[in-house]
Amino acid sequence: MATVTSTTTASASTVVSSASQEILKSLGTGSGVDTTSLVASLVKAQFAAKTAALTARNDTLSSQISSVSTIKSAITGFSNALDSLVKGGSIASQPTTSNAGILTATALSGSKLSGLSKTIAVNQLAGAQSATTQVAIADRTAAIGTGEFTLTTGTATYSADGTAMTGFAAGSSPAVKITIDSTNNSLDGLMKAINLANAGVSASIVTDADGSAYLSLKGTSGAAQAFTLAATTDTDGTLSRFNVGTGATGTKLSGVAQNAKLTVDGVPIQRSSNTISDLIDGVKLSLNSASPGTVVTLGSQTPTAALQQAVSDVVATYNEVMTAIAKETDPINGVLRSDPAAKALLQSMKGLTTKALYTGAAAGAPTTLSEIGVATNRDGTLKLDTTRLGQALTQFPSAVESMFAYSSLGISGLSAAITAISTNAVSPSFGLGASNTRYVAQQSDIASAQAKLDDASAVMSTRLTKQFAGSSARVTAYKATQTMLTNQIAQWNKN
Repeated sequence: MATVTSTTTASASTVVSSASQEILKSLGTGSGVDTTSLVASLVKAQFAAKTAALTARNDTLSSQISSVSTIKSAITGFSNALDSLVKGGSIASQPTTSNAGILTATALSGSKLSGLSKTIAVNQLAGAQSATTQVAIADRTAAIGTGEFTLTTGTATYSADGTAMTGFAAGSSPAVKITIDSTNNSLDGLMKAINLANAGVSASIVTDADGSAYLSLKGTSGAAQAFTLAATTDTDGTLSRFNVGTGATGTKLSGVAQNAKLTVDGVPIQRSSNTISDLIDGVKLSLNSASPGTVVTLGSQTPTAALQQAVSDVVATYNEVMTAIAKETDPINGVLRSDPAAKALLQSMKGLTTKALYTGAAAGAPTTLSEIGVATNRDGTLKLDTTRLGQALTQFPSAVESMFAYSSLGISGLSAAITAISTNAVSPSFGLGASNTRYVAQQSDIASAQAKLDDASAVMSTRLTKQFAGSSARVTAYKATQTMLTNQIAQWNKN
């Protein structure tokens, strides 16, 4: 602050000196008095020091506000970038399968798959029941008859070739009524009515080469999603040709409702879909084909190269952020050297390399950045020992991965640590957000003080202008009298 005071004093002295020169010039002997310039100079000299002080303080506050914005942007940018990297999954172990033709596996967000080992056999794929009318309809918009269908879902048994239903048991979902009347009396109308029912069965129309139409129905996969369609009211006796179920003759099945059947580590499992996300923690399985008795090994692969690059990128980004913070908090020249939030952020960043990033580590496994080769330089920036990092990735790959793992609760991992630092740093209550609010309020106070100063200047200017106007009038009168007397004396001398 000594620098600001010195600068303010020097500026005020310069203004006062300039004003004094203007006053002397205005009072030049025999030149008359320039009252406008004189008043302006006197007012300027009177308020120069206060104006300079307010201007200097306002400039300092502007610099502080700008610096707060710079640091907030740097730390939040660091936090957001790391959060995106962690959530993206590129630095997390990915599942592997020994036979992608039978099943593939992908990691779910936030999963920790290091050490994953499972054996899986896919004995049957999940399927959906589908049915198609056997007799073509030449005009899909022509009347098909009026009445009412009942659509029911449940479980079914099928013929050996899967083309006919041999038994059906209704499920817990209520049956759905589908009415065919004059507003939808056509194959198109029936298709739309089934789809509007939202009963888990979709309808479409398939046309052959000569344009004849067939109604195609498909349910949802899973053994409990079999369906029947029965014309319960058939005014014209023509709707029964669309029946689906036991004894139906107008339609033919081309797919049956069944569960996927697989064994996981020898345990038999069934699921209604070929996409399974609730069987193995953190893994989504996609069943591609059934191969009874063929065992597929599910494992994981640590992305060593990606983790090594991630550590390097973190060090580089940290150094950029730390350099910005150090500049603004420099004890001599930093505009935020006295800001408590900025100094707290600096200390939090300095402690990052020695902070334990996860719990439950194996004996001898690293838990901090410093233990995997990240060291602190004298200036607070970081340096990376790639050899030591390589050794850590070789000996404790899961430990390094845990440091960069995503935590849905935000309590472990480097990303959570940076997020916590960032959140505290920008807090509107006690962080840089509070600092910004304080500086803006102080600028508002300065604006008010400057406004009062301007008002005082205007009052003084008005008062002096009136005073000098009166003096000028009297001087003018004196000079007129002097001129008259001079002329009179001269005239006397001539006589």
